[in-house]
Amino acid sequence: MEKFHATNELETKKFAAELAKWLEPGDLILLEGDLGAGKTTFTKGLATGLGIKRIIKSPTYTIIREYLDGRLPLYHMDVYRLEETGGMDLGLEEYFEGDGVSIVEWAKFIPEDLPSEYLQVKLEPTGVDLMERNILISAVGKHYNQLIENFLKERQ
Repeated sequence: MEKFHATNELETKKFAAELAKWLEPGDLILLEGDLGAGKTTFTKGLATGLGIKRIIKSPTYTIIREYLDGRLPLYHMDVYRLEETGGMDLGLEEYFEGDGVSIVEWAKFIPEDLPSEYLQVKLEPTGVDLMERNILISAVGKHYNQLIENFLKERQ
């Protein structure tokens, strides 16, 4: 696990935009953090890094928002509302195996629907105003280990 610190929203977005440079079709990011931890802020930065110009909104009530106008499509999912039912009927595997990047909030509610390899990003607010946070990234699988290695080399 690698740990980074962001002192404000701009640094969180910049971090995510830098990470986006290394993403490839079919990549999956599991985004963890409590309400207000900065998950949508992180996703906005990722979208910027992918060249997406549209306004990024939380998919809390729609479950999935698609942004197709960047270097890679971005599929932003909030599966919190699937706690009771799971995601079996949503065809999530089509997103996970598709041509874009999937970012999933609250993935703990659909463990049976997730691929075995992914990048996990956890956001932990550290300041009183929630804008300061630790960003913890960990890889599950060879591809994601290489992604983090490349990302870290560029940041040095």
